[in-house]
Amino acid sequence: MKNLITIFFLSLVVTFSTAQTMYFPPSSGNVWQNATPTSLGWCTSEIDSFYTYLNQSNSKAFIVLKDGKIVMEKYFGTFTQDSIWYWASAGKSLTSTLIGIAQQEKLVNINDLSSKYLGVGWTTAPLAKENLINIRHQLTMTTGLDDSVNKDCTLPSCLIYKADAGTRWAYHNAPYTILDKVIEKASGISLNQFNNSRLRNKIGMNGLFVTVGDNNVYFSSPRSMARYGLLMLNKGTWNTTKILDDATYFMDATNTSQQLNKAYGYLWWLNGKASFMVPTLQVVLQGNLVPNAPADMFSALGKNGQIINIVPSQNLVVVRMGNSDGSPVPITYVNEIWKRLNKIICKPTATADLESTQFELFPNPSSDVITIQSDTQATDIQVFNELGQAMQVVVNDRTLHIQHLPKGIYFLKIGNMAKRFVKM
Repeated sequence: MKNLITIFFLSLVVTFSTAQTMYFPPSSGNVWQNATPTSLGWCTSEIDSFYTYLNQSNSKAFIVLKDGKIVMEKYFGTFTQDSIWYWASAGKSLTSTLIGIAQQEKLVNINDLSSKYLGVGWTTAPLAKENLINIRHQLTMTTGLDDSVNKDCTLPSCLIYKADAGTRWAYHNAPYTILDKVIEKASGISLNQFNNSRLRNKIGMNGLFVTVGDNNVYFSSPRSMARYGLLMLNKGTWNTTKILDDATYFMDATNTSQQLNKAYGYLWWLNGKASFMVPTLQVVLQGNLVPNAPADMFSALGKNGQIINIVPSQNLVVVRMGNSDGSPVPITYVNEIWKRLNKIICKPTATADLESTQFELFPNPSSDVITIQSDTQATDIQVFNELGQAMQVVVNDRTLHIQHLPKGIYFLKIGNMAKRFVKM
């Protein structure tokens, strides 16, 4: 019994110590403590070239938090600390948190049928198929609705049955967007009112959801994005204030939510998994989502490089706002950022890229030709860019000719296998 008591008090000391090391800025004003890269032993000689890269890639803001304190903060052009920019699909992760809060308040249950809140006939799927869809499917991109039919349109006529819910993963904006209606129906107030009262005002964020076309898009300052990242780094608690107090929901949201795309939680992207899927492309890719980044990183990611990276093992939050990288989810751009951040942090943070051994590509990267090495006949070869668009390539005797392709990341698909390659 004495040993058990000792262990209990030691655990309390460790927990208290950890809580004390995390800094949280005041909920009002511009005060935010800093920690210098030098004090952390980082390689400061690499910072200027990194900022040059960010500027050249049309960045507007970049922030790194360590233990909650600002270590790096840079604004580009006319953009300032108080400027407002859109989160794009990074706002999906914010909506995920709001659904978790609604569930802890017993306003919703993510296992409820979506039609409980959206009404019967919110899709044009046969009723038996619509009744397979629940809120969890909307959170995990597994509604089975056809993402090739105007993926943003939320009208029932656009929400067409393609597969049973839970059997197909597809990055589909419309079923996600309608989660806003779930929150509004369950709470009886608007999405912005719910966010403001439950989350935004409590942690000192600014910003609001704005209807842009068929989408609800969150706009805020860069530091507000960083505040949200810090909240999630601390598992839904802001200093001593519980915001998302459902530990089970938080763990489920930031871990593999289904086995179709292991790198996807509840509207969060996950690193360090054995495989992943990308928007528009119905193929499972072997390896880590972001090979240059820490394995435990989870991310809110949006078009044109809206990024919140959260690394619990290092108490890091990385935020980037800007207007580059036209892919729906900036996976390649995040990888390039971490390639350069690793040089600044001066410590190895990358996770091994677990590629399939069923075929290999040499050399990779390449500027002209790539050789396909496979134990089986390499037939039905296809190449896609990051937008999921098929690219015209010539393959002669297992040699892939890529001289004409623009520089970037591509996916080579053979049958049901795929690999990344880089055109330099």
